[in-house]
Amino acid sequence: MTDLTAEPTHPEPPVYVIGAGPGGLAVAAELGRRGVRTVVLEKADAVGASWRGHYDRLRLHTTRRLSGLPGLKMPRSFGRWVKRDDVVRYLEKYAEVHRLDVVTGVEVTRIERGADDAGRWVLYASGGRRLVGRAVVVATGYNHTARIPDWPGVDSYQGELGHAGAYRNPAPYAGKDVLVVGVGNTGAEIAADLAEGGAGRVRLAVRTAPHIVRRSTAGWPAQRTAILVRRLPVRLVDVAARAMSRVAVPDLSAHGLARPRAGLYSRVREGAIPVQDVGLIAAVKSGRVEVVAAVEGFDGGEVVLADGSRIAPEAVIAATGYRRGLEGLVGELVELDGRGRPRVRRARAPKGVPGLYFTGYTNPISGMLRELARDGERIAARIVRREAKESVRRDRRAAKAAERERRAAPRRGRDAR
Repeated sequence: MTDLTAEPTHPEPPVYVIGAGPGGLAVAAELGRRGVRTVVLEKADAVGASWRGHYDRLRLHTTRRLSGLPGLKMPRSFGRWVKRDDVVRYLEKYAEVHRLDVVTGVEVTRIERGADDAGRWVLYASGGRRLVGRAVVVATGYNHTARIPDWPGVDSYQGELGHAGAYRNPAPYAGKDVLVVGVGNTGAEIAADLAEGGAGRVRLAVRTAPHIVRRSTAGWPAQRTAILVRRLPVRLVDVAARAMSRVAVPDLSAHGLARPRAGLYSRVREGAIPVQDVGLIAAVKSGRVEVVAAVEGFDGGEVVLADGSRIAPEAVIAATGYRRGLEGLVGELVELDGRGRPRVRRARAPKGVPGLYFTGYTNPISGMLRELARDGERIAARIVRREAKESVRRDRRAAKAAERERRAAPRRGRDAR
């Protein structure tokens, strides 16, 4: 493991990868395979920190075969739908097998371009560290900072309010009246988990009805369908998905979940990923999960809903998403979009900012881990190509300087005479 406090012993600074999640580890492994010295900086005390914090029942929504990172398959013993703890075990093994140089307990707070023209990068990190790298890969994660909306009156709420990121299992909510806010994959699965795990009453606040898909149909996983259709025209996929949904997913309109009007792929392009059913349909049909209107605000012990009704849950779990947290880190270097994601072409350095790369800031329907693996290979290849070109340029500059020196030598000799 690299000692960041020691004097540098290498003639060239390393490539720094910020974040030891799947994306960061994949890039580091691919760089290592190409002979590039790489150091991974992780603010937590172990790799895969975000995976360690997910709820207990979580399984990948993508298949084991299509979720492995470059250079190491996931073991068959993990089964088709891999458990959270097995993902963590896999990431630990991945770092070990590829002999990755991971330095934990280091939080990078700001990245700047070096003052010289050598293409260096300066990283400012916890403990007053100032690190110099020849390239930087930012892999701090799509789900970086929990986001709870600034609902009117939220400070007056007398019940228990927490973010879905802190939810682990239904045990603390046994017998309680719980409201889950948000019907993405996390909110849907937590609601089903609470209903199955003994909560007294479970309600799910929904602003926009989601597209719900089966995780697999007749053994064919939804992920493979997503891979096949992702490059087809949006309208065509919308029409096909609507027909498939009417066959595979029951109409839940009577239970408060109408079929969405907008097409599935149209919604994906807007950033709304379909909900994979892992118990929500059955829970809603049976009444164990009640669908209610979106949350508009709080008033003491009551939650005010968009339809004007009020409810008084004992606990509220906000499955309201995350922020990327990139503003302070790279906000002055790269333009961020409305969701806090860098406006860059995938796996490429931003225009005019060579040597800075991002991975993991999209949420593709084809599977996050699959795309992180592919991006790891692409980013590593681009870094190597860029360094090769820079090496050629340096050699040419040196050769030209030597030629100028050679030509100047006779003139100096004549002048001396």
